[in-house]
Amino acid sequence: MTDVVMPQMGESIVEGTLTRWLKKPGDRVERDEPLFEISTDKVDTEIPSPSEGVLSEVLVQEGATVAINAVVARIGDGAKAAEPPKEQAAAVRPTEAPAARPAEAPAVRPAEAPAEPTVQPEAKAAAPAAPATAPPSAAPTEQAETTSEQGPLSPLVRKMAREYNIDLARVKGTGEGGRITKQDVEAYMSSQAARTYESAAPAPAAAAQAQAAPLPLAESAKTRTEPMSTMRQKIAEHMVMSKRTSAHVTTVHRVDMTKIAKLRDRSKAEFQARNGFSLTFLPFMTAAAGEALRAFPIFNASLDGKNIIYHRDINIGIAVALEGGLIVPVIRNADEKNVAGLQRAIVDLATRARSRQLKPDEVQGGTFSITNFGSFGSIFATPVINQPQVAILGMGAVEKVPAVVEGDAIAIRSQAHLALTFDHRLIDGALADQFCQKVKAILEGWSANIL
Repeated sequence: MTDVVMPQMGESIVEGTLTRWLKKPGDRVERDEPLFEISTDKVDTEIPSPSEGVLSEVLVQEGATVAINAVVARIGDGAKAAEPPKEQAAAVRPTEAPAARPAEAPAVRPAEAPAEPTVQPEAKAAAPAAPATAPPSAAPTEQAETTSEQGPLSPLVRKMAREYNIDLARVKGTGEGGRITKQDVEAYMSSQAARTYESAAPAPAAAAQAQAAPLPLAESAKTRTEPMSTMRQKIAEHMVMSKRTSAHVTTVHRVDMTKIAKLRDRSKAEFQARNGFSLTFLPFMTAAAGEALRAFPIFNASLDGKNIIYHRDINIGIAVALEGGLIVPVIRNADEKNVAGLQRAIVDLATRARSRQLKPDEVQGGTFSITNFGSFGSIFATPVINQPQVAILGMGAVEKVPAVVEGDAIAIRSQAHLALTFDHRLIDGALADQFCQKVKAILEGWSANIL
């Protein structure tokens, strides 16, 4: 019998929410086959089975918040019949659902649905004396499983269906082979919103009553209320905790990226042909940061009470934007990789992060973080420290701008802004500026080969 435990998805994570079981008791599972989905402030992903066999017990129900390393299920060899789920262990606490007022009832996700079917508010308001009949689109339904007619469902489509309580059997797929796409789900939601708005208009006979009883917030044409996703809640908690823990200060430096921009332009076609992916500015920044961290090891440290912990390995986390959140997968021993190796690692981690295929150890162990907000056109920002680290480096967009060069001449240069946020409890401004100047000098004097 093999215990299936809730993995730790980052150093600061002590619990996770089990959002969905992908197998049920009695099902055969293979090793590394997706078994269940979890959501934390670090990751919203599928967890693979630790062994092959038969799922004999499910100890934690969907929607429950579970402490890390708590046993959530057991996998046997199939010799014994699957037992009914046992009551949740003490390490599990039910997900707290906010008490909804009748006039402000938020949309309910499947994991938080009440035991009894609910009646739509507009049905009650429009005809209190007659039997209330909800519009067909609003009737609570079980989320449809993937069928041959729908085709394979992407993790994003499954997530949208789960969070918005959408019956995928009602959604017409326009993808290849009838596959349901994100656009199909959004179109279905828009059509349902329009129908809900039309049904919310009070009949003439009930106009006086409608004026006496204000339209509920959930039905208002000017507002829409929905609960935050578990991932969004966890991110919010983590950001507030970070600001409460560290004394945040940000210093901004301008760097001339002209040499690297020209080198990249000359090499990107050959680089793409040789490696199968494009070359960006981010691996150059990561390489420069790795070298600067060797020169200033305090930026690769963390605080434990009144003790400073210096980490020998330089493990750089790269922020990746996701649908509805972000994640920071880690490049281990980043200082030992060249530009091509760093670009390969960045592409691999970002691709698997967006397809929910990251492993637990790939989102923990980071000692320093980099966020490339310039990829969305931002000039500079003030990033928040990724606890328990003591600094994070942000990179703004690389832009061609007029600049004063030697001899007071004006020339067009490729420039970017670096924003270093540091923990002022441990690092002073002068040291932070020296670190940035080291990164700046490496980038402006770049001469290493990238092929």
